Amino acid sequence: MANKRNELGLAKEGLKQRFLATAHILWGSDFADLTSHEVYATIAAVVKQYISENWVKTNKAYTKRRDKQVYYFSIEFLLGRLMRSNLVNLGEMELFSDALEELGVDLDQVFPEEPDAGLGNGGLGRLAACFIDSMASLGLPGHGCSIRYQYGLFEQKIIKGNQVEIPDNWLGNGFEWEYRKADKAVNVKFNGNAYMKEEDGSLSLVHEDYLTVMAIPYDVPIVGFRNNTVNTLRLWNAEVNRDFSDYGTMTHEQIQAKKEYRNFVESITEYLYPDDSSYEGRRLRLIQEYFFVSAGVQSIVRHYLLAGMNIKDFAKKIAIHINDTHPAVAVAELMRILVDEERMDWDEAWEITRETMAYTNHTIMPEALEKWPIDMFRPLLPRIYMIVEEINRRHIEEVRRRFPNDEQMVRELSIIEDGQVHMARLAIVGSHSVNGVAAIHTDILKKDTLKFFNRYYPTKFNNKTNGITHRRWLIGANPELTALIDETIGDAWQKAPDQLSHLNDHVTDKAFLAELSKIKRLRKVDLSDYIHMHGGILVDPDMIFDVQVKRIHSYKRQIMNILHIMYLYHELKTNKRFRIPPTARFFGGKAAPGYYIAKETIRLINAVADKVNNDKAVSDMLKVVFIENFGVSIGEIVYPAADISEQISTASKEASGTGNMKFMMNGALTLGTLDGANVEISQAVGREHCEIFGLRAEEVLNYYATGSYKAWDEYNTNPAVRLVVSQLVDGTYGDFHSLRDYLIQGNDEFFVLKDFGAYDRAHKNMNRKYEDQAAWLKSSAINIANSGVFSSDRTIKEYADDIWHVKPAIIV
Repeated sequence: MANKRNELGLAKEGLKQRFLATAHILWGSDFADLTSHEVYATIAAVVKQYISENWVKTNKAYTKRRDKQVYYFSIEFLLGRLMRSNLVNLGEMELFSDALEELGVDLDQVFPEEPDAGLGNGGLGRLAACFIDSMASLGLPGHGCSIRYQYGLFEQKIIKGNQVEIPDNWLGNGFEWEYRKADKAVNVKFNGNAYMKEEDGSLSLVHEDYLTVMAIPYDVPIVGFRNNTVNTLRLWNAEVNRDFSDYGTMTHEQIQAKKEYRNFVESITEYLYPDDSSYEGRRLRLIQEYFFVSAGVQSIVRHYLLAGMNIKDFAKKIAIHINDTHPAVAVAELMRILVDEERMDWDEAWEITRETMAYTNHTIMPEALEKWPIDMFRPLLPRIYMIVEEINRRHIEEVRRRFPNDEQMVRELSIIEDGQVHMARLAIVGSHSVNGVAAIHTDILKKDTLKFFNRYYPTKFNNKTNGITHRRWLIGANPELTALIDETIGDAWQKAPDQLSHLNDHVTDKAFLAELSKIKRLRKVDLSDYIHMHGGILVDPDMIFDVQVKRIHSYKRQIMNILHIMYLYHELKTNKRFRIPPTARFFGGKAAPGYYIAKETIRLINAVADKVNNDKAVSDMLKVVFIENFGVSIGEIVYPAADISEQISTASKEASGTGNMKFMMNGALTLGTLDGANVEISQAVGREHCEIFGLRAEEVLNYYATGSYKAWDEYNTNPAVRLVVSQLVDGTYGDFHSLRDYLIQGNDEFFVLKDFGAYDRAHKNMNRKYEDQAAWLKSSAINIANSGVFSSDRTIKEYADDIWHVKPAIIV
């Protein structure tokens, strides 16, 4: 023991000297004289020293052993802050904290200096971030590929109740974790003319008058959990050559053309999700997609060939995963490289491409499947369009051979149809695997959204229920709960989260539950303090914390939540016998800038909050809070504090959800519909430890099919519905005719009014459960104990075994 203490002491002294030396090198100053941001940058530089040795070692091992590699292509990677997660995964949190404390620095005060990387928006990007974390932590050779956006989606401000978008300049002070790799730049071609020319009896491609954009990779190390593995997230930036500003003796017209080209290049990676309400905005989105896909696939092939491997074995050594439809053009890009550059026969190239590619679908709604007008696609990507056209021609020939005289099958399976290129269809045809992300989602894809493809490819579809990384959302976000679990069942669960199930043996242990209750209150105090500091609202941590934080969208039904609060407030004011347990209802999330109904929903939430929170007659009973600019780092405060997790999307609409898993892992009880992963959560914990309400997916789909639902019927027959809908326009909260018309005139497309009564009853049931605190704490513990199956480690193991066929690579 003494030797161990001596070793820790020496390590701490050595680390302190590193901090001091690094401060001198970076800033020419003593550590004690640095600004807050300089302290953060200095610590980050030291953490990178710990990471870099294993990063080099990992890459060398993969190349030397020729391990099969996975490349996960996603237009979003919502990383969150990396310093804390890197220290957790390195296993050095305690050492760094102690060393810095002796230098007068509180590490917890340093973490907020890091900006959230503006590389994503919602669940899609956060899932991708969890997945690359799990790949590294499982020792799998798996990397990410995306875009280095200069500005994130936007920074959300709430001004007079309205969402106001300001640029998210997250790169303003640089990004400490990236490494610019200018020597690995590739060129991406747009526009021009492409055609086949016969030479010496064979056809060869001619692509002329094209526009070249240089893609520069910025690599971010992804640290595995205490296993020496460091994988790579490669972010592509569009840049002009260094000598581009030398205008020399050019004419005014030439100088102007050069400036326009610079503006075009810089626009490609300027913003996450350009405004798609205009033609130019949509075109820029397509440019972004091809830019990072082409750069990524070219880079993979180049690295593969430099390693001396045979291109014919490409699919045996490389797996490319298409996360949603945005990177679907990877199918055609790999074909372009194999056929045009490697001079491979079409059939052989096609077999390699299909064995390399796999596709994850993230939506049930057909209208959300990405499509591009031919008139936009063909001029922008002439060679890629030729390849897509040929893929489709051969594919349709086979469809007609297998299903003669069935033109509906031809239409439903055609990649090019109705003047549009259907990207999901390209991804399905060009992949060997297509998966959904929750059991109910996959079932609906097979039976409804993609039923014709499932009929054509009966063995291609499979399910991989999403997961989250417990390292960020439990170990990092809730250290006291982590310590309690360690004390109760040991720490093996940290590497094998399925072992959280051992907590089921302790869910009636009064001492354990008492500690669990104390920790939950600590987290609620943290959130209360945050809300008071950033919003000026006082929230009693002894209230029920009922939370709905996610992208603001009509199908997620934040509007049902706020309408219910309006009903509760009315009852509290008019019915002296009406009582609810003291409750704080929290909302958070961004609405797309052009999504009027979502922005009106935010305005309504804030209008109700303003009225309720300033009414002293109910302030001890009900609070309403909208959390501004919700993101990963704020989520790390919110998820551990929740008592109730609101997962109330219209059944059949949410592919999976992952917020539901973060809440569950921190002991919140789910109040939700049987949608997405809620189905599997309710199965894992049992119906008595969550609250399920509302229409089932089959009922929703039947209403859509028959058109038999009438919002007016709900308005006329349900007094509570009539009350709250009327209050949208009677001046109680202001003028919300837009939302009333959306619900009534628009026939309530997501069944808010139909489910309203069931939602109210579900809340009453939750309130009764909460009154029995012993039973509530048991349910909370059961949720934690059964959350291990929703770790992204489990999900990634399934991908690795069933789809990618990759094995862990031990780094020593």
